[in-house]
Amino acid sequence: MQIVIKTEKEIQKMRTAGRLAAEVLDMIEPYIVAGTTTNELDKICHDYMVDIQKTIPAPLNYNGFPKSICTSVNHVICHGIPADKKLKNGDIINVDITVIKDGWHGDTSRMFTVGKVAGRTQKLIDVTKECMEIGIRMVAPGVHLGDIGHAIAQHASKNKFSVVREYCGHGIGEVFHEAPQVLHYGTKGTGIKLQKGMTFTIEPMINIGKRHSKLLADDWTVITKDKSLSAQWEHTLVVTDTGFEVLTVSDNYQFDY
Repeated sequence: MQIVIKTEKEIQKMRTAGRLAAEVLDMIEPYIVAGTTTNELDKICHDYMVDIQKTIPAPLNYNGFPKSICTSVNHVICHGIPADKKLKNGDIINVDITVIKDGWHGDTSRMFTVGKVAGRTQKLIDVTKECMEIGIRMVAPGVHLGDIGHAIAQHASKNKFSVVREYCGHGIGEVFHEAPQVLHYGTKGTGIKLQKGMTFTIEPMINIGKRHSKLLADDWTVITKDKSLSAQWEHTLVVTDTGFEVLTVSDNYQFDY
């Protein structure tokens, strides 16, 4: 699959889509409380996207995915399908939002906690966010993707966490998943070189236990094989002349350059 370089006009459309995706996460945060089901979160997000934003929820019916958002709770690494089980105090949850606006995708996810969580659990969430930010801040023309993956894995390892290898970031634009694949581990000096106009996600999945994953029978939900907790953060970004711009920002969630 060929990497699609975006024009400034196309990047502006991606800014719009990215901002709208981030605003869904701003909107849903107050609803993530004990006693709420992930199905309820899905419906609130769906109605907000469709009725208020006039966007299309990209996951809905994507290769058969049955819901409008992904909700990955506790030991679910990614692609959790919203259901009727209620959230409880101490849970952690990743909410992954992708909207389509005027044919262009915006893709972002954040971690949320339900009530108080253990110290090591909060550390996992914080380090995962740091891993994403370390990767993003390395983005510039001429940088190898392997350099970014290496730096992310090093930071996770330093904090005694592990990096999921089976799932990765991806190019994005008019297509939900396009080239390149953005691995969250790697070797310095390897992989493609970044160039201006490339748009992709960085979305490390970091486990508190071992890195190994397991795909459940629904063909979507991915869990840690050892049932340990997992966290993920995600932004969509574009490579600029001198560095990067994060496209999935909102009034309530800016990226600290």
